[in-house]
Amino acid sequence: MAHPIERDERRSTVQTHVWLEEHDWLHRVFKSSNNTSPKFRFPDLLSACVSMALADTGAQQRLVEFLVTRQTLRDPKCERRSCDIFPTQFDQVMEAHRAPWNRFPNPMFELDHITTGCVAVAMAMPDGEEQVLPQARANLLARAKANGVTVN
Repeated sequence: MAHPIERDERRSTVQTHVWLEEHDWLHRVFKSSNNTSPKFRFPDLLSACVSMALADTGAQQRLVEFLVTRQTLRDPKCERRSCDIFPTQFDQVMEAHRAPWNRFPNPMFELDHITTGCVAVAMAMPDGEEQVLPQARANLLARAKANGVTVN
């Protein structure tokens, strides 16, 4: 029988994909000397980027601009990396996927395009790398509260 923590962790994320350039940036954030106590892993970092990119109308507009102007120019056969994301942020990605800008008669961007775009929005922020870790902390606290943990 699997250890209870390991079993719960496997079910607590959703697998998605991120294009190489953005995955490499997430890896740099992961390896950053600022990523300590706790050291956030890829699901935390990707989820933080999604939270940042879908936080407000301005950020969402930057996401759509990236998808329309940069993502469309990429080779659709480009390699992607598997990456996990927490369910709350996956729901945000799904909501963006169903948004009017992603419906007919507009072109449809897939989930991996949107997650990649969220990372690209964070990358483009002047202090994006510095904002990802505090957002990962905020997401961790929100998950803890949602699971009934008392946070002071």
